[in-house]
Amino acid sequence: MAITDWPEGERPREKLLQRGAASLSDAELLAIFLRTGVAGLSAVDLARTLLQHFGNLTALFASDLKQFGAMHGMGPAKYVQLQAVLEMARRALGEEIRSGDAMASPAAVRDYLRLQLQGLRHEVFIGVFLDAQNRVIGVEELFRGTLTQTSVYPREVVKRALHHNAAALIFAHNHPSGVAEPSHADMALTAALKQALALVDVNVLDHFIVGSGCALSLAERGAL
Repeated sequence: MAITDWPEGERPREKLLQRGAASLSDAELLAIFLRTGVAGLSAVDLARTLLQHFGNLTALFASDLKQFGAMHGMGPAKYVQLQAVLEMARRALGEEIRSGDAMASPAAVRDYLRLQLQGLRHEVFIGVFLDAQNRVIGVEELFRGTLTQTSVYPREVVKRALHHNAAALIFAHNHPSGVAEPSHADMALTAALKQALALVDVNVLDHFIVGSGCALSLAERGAL
């Protein structure tokens, strides 16, 4: 059955207008992005097929052009649109955390870091540099690693903090395995960075570990 034959209140677009975007399922939201289906499949059916193939939205968003284009009805045009939507979301969240006290919007910081790091196939270590009022003055990829690990050097992090004249830092890195639980190495690194930065009066406010669909805060764990 075509979506136009559905009851009006159950059509994704109308449902979003009446009840808000949060009321829609992942498949319904994706169907609005797709706009049309393919022969034999409505946009919602096609969205369900994509989610079943990739497993979830996170994996779909992390797919490359070859993986995305291998799906029936998907091609470079849709891939470009999807990447543009994701980049706009990253930039909007980046603007939000730069507009004031970053610690006053912890959810925005968490969402921004998740969008930056989740789905990557290699480890990336990011620093968010803050001034004395906790306003963001810079976001940098500090180190990049392999599938399982990256090498982070406290001396280099201190140099970048001094370069930005930062008063505080928030760190984040991803686990390509998808498991956000901190390792012993993560805890030791956080302690080493905190100790090194304390020598130049820079506070470490948090360290997020990004996994599949989540970002774990060491500060919330009481591990800082």
